[in-house]
Amino acid sequence: MDIVSILSQRINLPDIRRIATSCVENEENREILWQSVLSDDRTVSINALWVLTHFDSSHRNWIVARRNELTDILIEATDAAKKRMLLQLLRNMEYEPDDIRTDLLDFCLSKINSECEPYSIRAFCIYLAFKLCRHYPELVAELEGHLTMLTQQTMSPGLVCSRNKTIKAIERLR
Repeated sequence: MDIVSILSQRINLPDIRRIATSCVENEENREILWQSVLSDDRTVSINALWVLTHFDSSHRNWIVARRNELTDILIEATDAAKKRMLLQLLRNMEYEPDDIRTDLLDFCLSKINSECEPYSIRAFCIYLAFKLCRHYPELVAELEGHLTMLTQQTMSPGLVCSRNKTIKAIERLR
Protein backbone atom coordinates (compact mmCIF):
# COMPACT_ATOMS: atom_id res chain seq x y z
CA MET A 1 0.00 0.00 0.00
CA ASP A 2 1.39 3.39 -1.01
CA ILE A 3 0.12 5.51 1.88
CA VAL A 4 1.42 8.83 0.58
CA SER A 5 -0.21 8.46 -2.83
CA ILE A 6 -3.54 7.61 -1.17
CA LEU A 7 -3.20 10.59 1.17
CA SER A 8 -2.46 12.92 -1.73
CA GLN A 9 -5.95 12.35 -3.15
CA ARG A 10 -9.47 12.87 -1.96
CA ILE A 11 -10.10 10.13 0.61
CA ASN A 12 -13.14 8.75 2.37
CA LEU A 13 -13.85 6.72 5.49
CA PRO A 14 -13.00 3.29 4.00
CA ASP A 15 -9.62 4.70 2.87
CA ILE A 16 -9.02 6.13 6.34
CA ARG A 17 -9.87 2.84 8.03
CA ARG A 18 -7.64 0.89 5.65
CA ILE A 19 -4.67 3.21 6.30
CA ALA A 20 -5.28 3.26 10.06
CA THR A 21 -5.39 -0.55 10.16
CA SER A 22 -2.18 -0.84 8.17
CA CYS A 23 -0.48 1.66 10.49
CA VAL A 24 -1.60 -0.14 13.63
CA GLU A 25 -0.17 -3.39 12.29
CA ASN A 26 3.08 -1.99 10.86
CA GLU A 27 5.55 0.38 12.52
CA GLU A 28 7.05 1.42 9.17
CA ASN A 29 3.60 2.52 7.98
CA ARG A 30 3.13 4.52 11.19
CA GLU A 31 6.37 6.37 10.47
CA ILE A 32 5.23 7.05 6.89
CA LEU A 33 1.94 8.39 8.28
CA TRP A 34 3.80 10.62 10.74
CA GLN A 35 6.05 11.98 7.98
CA SER A 36 2.87 12.66 6.01
CA VAL A 37 1.54 14.75 8.90
CA LEU A 38 4.69 16.87 8.58
CA SER A 39 4.36 17.17 4.79
CA ASP A 40 4.32 20.58 3.12
CA ASP A 41 1.54 19.30 0.87
CA ARG A 42 -1.67 20.53 2.53
CA THR A 43 -3.79 17.62 1.26
CA VAL A 44 -1.34 14.96 2.42
CA SER A 45 -0.89 16.58 5.82
CA ILE A 46 -4.60 17.09 6.51
CA ASN A 47 -5.51 13.60 5.30
CA ALA A 48 -2.78 12.11 7.51
CA LEU A 49 -4.18 13.99 10.51
CA TRP A 50 -7.64 12.77 9.59
CA VAL A 51 -6.34 9.19 9.69
CA LEU A 52 -4.80 9.81 13.13
CA THR A 53 -8.18 10.92 14.47
CA HIS A 54 -9.50 7.46 13.59
CA PHE A 55 -6.96 5.41 15.53
CA ASP A 56 -8.78 3.35 18.13
CA SER A 57 -8.13 4.01 21.81
CA SER A 58 -5.92 0.95 22.23
CA HIS A 59 -3.41 2.38 19.75
CA ARG A 60 -3.41 6.03 20.79
CA ASN A 61 -0.25 5.74 22.91
CA TRP A 62 1.73 6.16 19.72
CA ILE A 63 -0.03 9.49 19.14
CA VAL A 64 0.30 10.57 22.78
CA ALA A 65 4.07 10.05 22.50
CA ARG A 66 4.03 12.80 19.86
CA ARG A 67 2.04 15.28 21.93
CA ASN A 68 4.77 17.92 21.98
CA GLU A 69 5.26 17.74 18.22
CA LEU A 70 1.50 17.96 17.65
CA THR A 71 1.40 21.00 19.93
CA ASP A 72 4.24 22.66 18.04
CA ILE A 73 2.46 22.04 14.73
CA LEU A 74 -0.79 23.45 16.14
CA ILE A 75 0.78 26.64 17.42
CA GLU A 76 2.37 27.29 14.01
CA ALA A 77 -0.64 26.19 11.93
CA THR A 78 -2.60 28.69 9.87
CA ASP A 79 -4.95 26.26 8.14
CA ALA A 80 -8.31 25.90 9.92
CA ALA A 81 -8.77 22.24 8.97
CA LYS A 82 -5.33 21.38 10.28
CA LYS A 83 -5.92 23.27 13.55
CA ARG A 84 -9.28 21.57 14.04
CA MET A 85 -7.86 18.07 13.70
CA LEU A 86 -4.81 18.83 15.83
CA LEU A 87 -7.09 20.21 18.54
CA GLN A 88 -9.25 17.09 18.32
CA LEU A 89 -6.20 14.85 18.75
CA LEU A 90 -4.88 16.90 21.68
CA ARG A 91 -8.31 17.11 23.30
CA ASN A 92 -8.59 13.31 23.33
CA MET A 93 -5.45 13.01 25.48
CA GLU A 94 -5.28 13.03 29.24
CA TYR A 95 -3.23 15.73 30.99
CA GLU A 96 -1.59 15.50 34.38
CA PRO A 97 -0.53 18.65 36.26
CA ASP A 98 3.05 18.37 35.01
CA ASP A 99 1.98 17.76 31.36
CA ILE A 100 0.77 21.30 30.80
CA ARG A 101 2.51 23.43 28.22
CA THR A 102 1.78 27.07 28.88
CA ASP A 103 2.11 27.98 25.20
CA LEU A 104 -0.68 25.50 24.39
CA LEU A 105 -2.86 26.89 27.15
CA ASP A 106 -2.19 30.45 25.97
CA PHE A 107 -3.06 29.40 22.42
CA CYS A 108 -6.38 27.93 23.54
CA LEU A 109 -7.32 30.88 25.73
CA SER A 110 -6.49 33.33 22.96
CA LYS A 111 -8.71 31.49 20.46
CA ILE A 112 -11.80 31.13 22.67
CA ASN A 113 -12.91 34.72 22.13
CA SER A 114 -11.32 35.21 18.71
CA GLU A 115 -14.14 35.90 16.28
CA CYS A 116 -11.63 35.37 13.45
CA GLU A 117 -11.54 31.65 14.23
CA PRO A 118 -14.20 29.15 13.12
CA TYR A 119 -16.63 28.04 15.81
CA SER A 120 -15.27 24.49 15.79
CA ILE A 121 -11.75 25.62 16.67
CA ARG A 122 -13.08 27.86 19.42
CA ALA A 123 -15.16 24.99 20.85
CA PHE A 124 -12.19 22.58 20.80
CA CYS A 125 -10.09 25.27 22.49
CA ILE A 126 -12.65 25.53 25.30
CA TYR A 127 -12.56 21.78 25.93
CA LEU A 128 -8.77 21.54 25.71
CA ALA A 129 -8.24 24.61 27.89
CA PHE A 130 -10.39 23.00 30.58
CA LYS A 131 -8.36 19.78 30.43
CA LEU A 132 -5.18 21.81 30.84
CA CYS A 133 -6.54 24.11 33.58
CA ARG A 134 -8.52 21.75 35.77
CA HIS A 135 -5.64 20.98 38.13
CA TYR A 136 -5.06 24.64 39.04
CA PRO A 137 -7.84 26.79 40.54
CA GLU A 138 -6.26 30.06 39.38
CA LEU A 139 -6.18 28.82 35.79
CA VAL A 140 -9.77 27.60 36.05
CA ALA A 141 -10.74 31.10 37.19
CA GLU A 142 -8.98 32.57 34.14
CA LEU A 143 -10.85 30.16 31.87
CA GLU A 144 -14.12 31.17 33.53
CA GLY A 145 -13.34 34.78 32.69
CA HIS A 146 -12.90 33.88 29.03
CA LEU A 147 -16.16 31.92 29.06
CA THR A 148 -17.96 34.88 30.62
CA MET A 149 -16.61 37.22 27.92
CA LEU A 150 -17.85 34.75 25.31
CA THR A 151 -21.46 35.55 26.21
CA GLN A 152 -20.99 39.02 24.67
CA GLN A 153 -20.51 37.46 21.23
CA THR A 154 -22.68 35.64 18.74
CA MET A 155 -22.25 31.92 19.35
CA SER A 156 -23.15 28.88 17.29
CA PRO A 157 -25.12 26.09 19.00
CA GLY A 158 -21.92 24.03 19.17
CA LEU A 159 -20.01 26.84 20.86
CA VAL A 160 -22.87 27.37 23.33
CA CYS A 161 -22.83 23.63 24.08
CA SER A 162 -19.06 23.51 24.67
CA ARG A 163 -19.27 26.60 26.89
CA ASN A 164 -22.16 25.17 28.94
CA LYS A 165 -20.55 21.74 29.32
CA THR A 166 -17.31 23.33 30.45
CA ILE A 167 -19.09 25.56 32.98
CA LYS A 168 -20.83 22.47 34.40
CA ALA A 169 -17.48 20.65 34.57
CA ILE A 170 -15.98 23.61 36.41
CA GLU A 171 -18.87 23.57 38.89
CA ARG A 172 -18.26 19.85 39.52
CA LEU A 173 -14.62 20.64 40.37
CA ARG A 174 -15.73 22.81 43.25
